[in-house]
Amino acid sequence: MSKRAFLFRKSDDRVICTACARKCALREGQTGFCGVRTVKNGELNLDVYGKVAAAHIDPIEKKPLVHFNPGSKVFSLSTFGCNWMCAYCQNFDISQRRKSEGSELPPEDVILLAKAYQVEGMTYTYNEPTIFMEYAHDIGMIARREGMFNTMVSNGYWTEEAVDYSKDFLDAVTVDFKGNGEPKFMKRYTGASGPEPIIQTIAELKRRGIHVELTDLIIPQIGDSLEYGKVLLTKIMDVLGPDVPIHFLRFHPDYKLINVPPTDVKILESHYNLARELGFRFVYIGNVPGHPFESTYCPSCGKVVIRRYGFRILEWNLTEHMRCKSCGEKIPIEGKLSKNAFHDRFEEVYI
Repeated sequence: MSKRAFLFRKSDDRVICTACARKCALREGQTGFCGVRTVKNGELNLDVYGKVAAAHIDPIEKKPLVHFNPGSKVFSLSTFGCNWMCAYCQNFDISQRRKSEGSELPPEDVILLAKAYQVEGMTYTYNEPTIFMEYAHDIGMIARREGMFNTMVSNGYWTEEAVDYSKDFLDAVTVDFKGNGEPKFMKRYTGASGPEPIIQTIAELKRRGIHVELTDLIIPQIGDSLEYGKVLLTKIMDVLGPDVPIHFLRFHPDYKLINVPPTDVKILESHYNLARELGFRFVYIGNVPGHPFESTYCPSCGKVVIRRYGFRILEWNLTEHMRCKSCGEKIPIEGKLSKNAFHDRFEEVYI
């Protein structure tokens, strides 16, 4: 299945893709860097429209989204392809397979399948969703009509056109920085130009009222500079303010970086402390199950308001209106605690 894309414009003898910040300029028959957007008969087509590479039922905390409909169960799906080429990608078999393949599943059938699993929302993830934005859009519009929310896990390397196109269906995004957004690191290990397009994306997402949480994958030896961490965090503070949730994630060796060790927890804690010193109120450490900074603490009284272990919620100390039960401080969480919060939320999906 293939479909005419929405995110493109024509310029002389080329078609300019506006799905991501690369803005590939393509001639007839050429395919963009992502491997799934091709010019046919003078127009851009999404080659993986209706083609699912992977699908799974996940807890929303896996994304990670911890300030948005906590405890909910989501239907996660991806296509093949990506606009980056991360040397450490854990999903490289999906993201770096730049082919028009996958299980045929039009948007209507995706929602029927999701409803069968009784999920509360959709998540477009595993590869970069902006490259299949038109497919996500059509799924998401149906999902909204069915009372579901829509989220993405993204590198944020978008365009303003992509953000504007997403606003009709998208409710929340986890935007993933890598290695503190250090430009040389990004160019060498992701193939992206630097963090500025991502900063612009999160600003545009905020302007349109879309919930944003951020991650920063801290990679030892090559992407763990506190100096660049401070530069990035200062920019984020200017754009999103002190209440944006920030997750510092532990690196695990994979793909082309199997010889780089896992991130020392002390390095993650140094980044956590830096963010707190700069004024961020909700900072987390991820991929370290059992670490105390997986949990949410009241910024007023310091008590645990949501205790977590990995992706599980163990303890809930908030009122119905998301106020700390100890001191009454309002915690900025969108949505409500799901009825599924204290149940196992991982399930295989059979297409």
